[in-house]
Amino acid sequence: MAGSVVGIQRMKAGPGGGFHPPCPESKVRQSMADEIRRHLFHWTGNAGGSTLRAMKLSQKLGVAAAALFYCTGSVFAGGEGWTSDFAAAQKEAQAGKKDLILDFTGSDWCGYCIKLNDEVFSKEVFKTAVKDKFVLVEVDFPQDESKISAETKKQNEALQEKYPIEGYPTLFLTDSAGLPYAVTGYQEGGAESYVKHLNELVAKKKVRDESFAAAEKAEGVEKAKALVAGLSAMELSAPVQSKFYGDVIEKIKAADPQDTTGFAKKQQAQERIAKFQEELQALGEKQDIDGALALVDKTLAAGGLEPEDAQKTLLTKAMIYGDQGKFDEAIKVVADAKKMAPESEIGKKLDGFTAELQEAKKEAATTAKEDDHAAEKKDTPKAEEKKDAPKAE
Repeated sequence: MAGSVVGIQRMKAGPGGGFHPPCPESKVRQSMADEIRRHLFHWTGNAGGSTLRAMKLSQKLGVAAAALFYCTGSVFAGGEGWTSDFAAAQKEAQAGKKDLILDFTGSDWCGYCIKLNDEVFSKEVFKTAVKDKFVLVEVDFPQDESKISAETKKQNEALQEKYPIEGYPTLFLTDSAGLPYAVTGYQEGGAESYVKHLNELVAKKKVRDESFAAAEKAEGVEKAKALVAGLSAMELSAPVQSKFYGDVIEKIKAADPQDTTGFAKKQQAQERIAKFQEELQALGEKQDIDGALALVDKTLAAGGLEPEDAQKTLLTKAMIYGDQGKFDEAIKVVADAKKMAPESEIGKKLDGFTAELQEAKKEAATTAKEDDHAAEKKDTPKAEEKKDAPKAE
């Protein structure tokens, strides 16, 4: 990615593919770019990603200095109350009639993983709230692999194959058999807010179980509706649904061959999005900007996406332009994306994102002038020295 500033594309390749996002300074407010990026299809496969603030800082300090600023030190995501032994955790959960939380983390490089540990996992209110409900499993992919055993590394790689993740941190809430019913990640608000969030997610399991039980007593479209209600309540991604609830999907199709519920159509759209994300990730790993931009255009031209999904797809293009420092192009794309779904969760935040892009553009211009001025000052003494040098006799 020639000519780009420090951002996603310059981050070191991370565990499981993609690139490490920079470790954010915990005292700095999360930027609007970061907030929006966490809702998007991932250009690098990592939640969090680089902020516009990171881009501006890197322009001023240079690649090496920015890298040093971002990743000095490490924090473990787990600690007291956590285990890295998945098999033992399952046995404990089954014996104690508890659920599991699987925390896919990068304990010594992932900024949001570190923030989640500092703001939530380390707090007594969290530890007290979860101890009788969950067995906590840390699935760590540290940059320093000496922090985990070879056995744990092998187990974690197998778990990553089993549980599709899009970035770090990703938390799977599962029953004791390992069947997921909710997926989450970093959330702002601290420990008390996060505990409330977890309780809301646990309620999805009850809806799932009640809906699936009702489906057992129904036939035809009514059976399909009950199964769809159970799946929809969990709000799982298409890859997770396909991997863990493929039998349920087949039952829905069999019970509703005319797609009265609209589930099959929605499923096809989700599969298209999953394919788009997979192809986008591959292009990101190859640093193929032109290919990524072309993929966005191709996906949108094919149509068939819900307005919010189309909006997310287009905003991926804005993020790529922003990471390159092409702020005018990014601003135009954001304006077009807002028109697609102005009242969506992301749509309501796009004015703030545009403001950050405009600010980044101004600072980039200022930095360029400062660099030019510094270069001129550096060259001036040489010119004077050459002018004043005595002529050879």
